Amino acid sequence: MTISPDETMVVCGSGDGRLWPWNIKEGSMIGEPWEGHDAPVRSLDWSPNALEIASGSEDGTIRRWNPDTGRQIAPPIKTRHGWVEAVKYSPQGDKFISGGDGAICVWSRDGKLLIEIKGHDDMVTSLCWSKDGAHIFSGSFDHTIRKWRAIDGMELVVLRGHTNSVESLCLTPNESHIVSASDDCSIRIWDLKTNQAVGDPHLHDDRVLAVAMSLDGTFIASAGLDTKIYVWNLEAALDRYQGADDGNAKLKASHLSFSFEFMLHLTFY
Repeated sequence: MTISPDETMVVCGSGDGRLWPWNIKEGSMIGEPWEGHDAPVRSLDWSPNALEIASGSEDGTIRRWNPDTGRQIAPPIKTRHGWVEAVKYSPQGDKFISGGDGAICVWSRDGKLLIEIKGHDDMVTSLCWSKDGAHIFSGSFDHTIRKWRAIDGMELVVLRGHTNSVESLCLTPNESHIVSASDDCSIRIWDLKTNQAVGDPHLHDDRVLAVAMSLDGTFIASAGLDTKIYVWNLEAALDRYQGADDGNAKLKASHLSFSFEFMLHLTFY
């Protein structure tokens, strides 16, 4: 799903290939579902200027939609990487990226392929941009997280440590760390100066499918097949790693996980 920049509307993709727009305040559908894809929708993203939505599907296409009318604004883009597991607009809104079977494609605003980035050994599942649009981060079924230079696709960093597929990524607002969620039942925090994992993994009881960061960078939220949502205090996690009092750090994180769980469901997704 993807939420509008003004947080009034959410659009969900479904297994029947349709997109479903909802009014968040009223909890009701807006008009009819949007039709176009021929297979399940795997990814969605709202443009920074709020004027369009990009959807990626198992049919191998990216489609772009006018959120006010639910109509496609351009012909579908046929990607070179099969399923479109991830799609993400740049913060500047001048381009977008897609990920699928071992490749990342960078597209211009008008749908022209700018570069194709190869390096992962398996499906690319998650993508995010640096704030300045200079770098791309990707997670993959090959268990790695990689950092790329956006202008030419040069691989800059490979982060290794997960023992199963990486399903989701998010950057901290100051871009000092990146957080990953994995099918190995853990989330990990990575220091982007040292390119090393910070401390021990934070564990779920089953595969972790999504991770998100609060806008102020204070909290990390993770959700998985164990049907639980956890909220972690980033400062407490970093302090614990750096030798702060373990008891205090754990108390702080435990308390926040209860008091913010309901707000998390409404805000982060």
